[in-house]
Amino acid sequence: MGKRKFVSTRVVSAGARIDQTIRDRTGREMIKKGAYLDDFQIEYLQKKGIMGIYIYEGVPDELEQNIVIPEATKKAIEANHKDDPVKVSISNDVKERVGQGVAYLFNDPESKDFTAATNSIAEDLSKSILSNNSIAVDIRTLKTSDEYTFRHSVDVATISAIIGKKYGLNDKELHELLVAGLLHDMGKSKIPLEILNKPGKLTDEEFAVMKSHSTIGYNILKEKNEFSPQILLGVLMHHEKLNGKGYPMGVTEEKIPTYARIISVADIYDALVTKRPYKEPFGQREAMEMVLAMGDALDIKALECFSKSVILYPVDSVVQLSNGQLAKVVANNPDYPMRPKVVEIETGRVLDLANDFKYNNIVLES
Repeated sequence: MGKRKFVSTRVVSAGARIDQTIRDRTGREMIKKGAYLDDFQIEYLQKKGIMGIYIYEGVPDELEQNIVIPEATKKAIEANHKDDPVKVSISNDVKERVGQGVAYLFNDPESKDFTAATNSIAEDLSKSILSNNSIAVDIRTLKTSDEYTFRHSVDVATISAIIGKKYGLNDKELHELLVAGLLHDMGKSKIPLEILNKPGKLTDEEFAVMKSHSTIGYNILKEKNEFSPQILLGVLMHHEKLNGKGYPMGVTEEKIPTYARIISVADIYDALVTKRPYKEPFGQREAMEMVLAMGDALDIKALECFSKSVILYPVDSVVQLSNGQLAKVVANNPDYPMRPKVVEIETGRVLDLANDFKYNNIVLES
């Protein structure tokens, strides 16, 4: 039976599921209740002097019940098991350096070594993301810094690079895309905090100020005369939409460059799944559905690459189906990331949610 257990942060293992919300001193949610902890988050807890936390022991509360896997189910799991593709793995050292580096860039955009620091950070990420055979990202393992804007920028850069890799960009282009992703919200360093962190809806005047961040970021980088036009346009135009309903220029289709098209997909997804002062986060599946439904506004090829690169339900994870059954994920379908192949634990029934029409009415709970 699943239950709550208090453990020391010195012995808790990566992959443990936390049963409490961790907030910083301003009340912002840094680790969401129910999140699967990674090494960096555990290190964060230790550095903040948090000596112990509550975790789920056994099955999480929302799935709480005795789980005994019958022999027939074990055989079905083994017969249908297919490992996920190689996923991005970012070491703790890289996460530490990147988190601190992006914080440095945002806190001092006028620094003399801004460009060198940016390229160093991008190179750190590039080695982790692009130097191996990784072609996917488990989005549960992102969140690289403990400050919202910094963390979001690193997430966007990481997702953008994975999309760009599948999109067909070369090494030089991928490096530039990483730089543009890291710096896409640089203009927010100049937005008043009372607007940036406002818990309620922005007024029209406040929203106009907020929207100016892409132009401000573009101007900050342009003045340095050290960033390519492609990077500058990626920063300037990451909120443009193919249907002309974006900003700051409201341009359409071919006038929006590739980097901006890719960053836009990563930016929208990560914003949806992140808690903001004015909204709760959407679940991963719901956010994915919302992004993929934006085909009139976002680049179709970027959306397809995103869909094929993001792993929502890693193989071997236990999930709850909309029919009430617990199941184990045994294989993912890159064309339908929200509909993997699963095996019902109680019945041993194999459900290919992507390819078997009998199961069209069954979904995984987010």
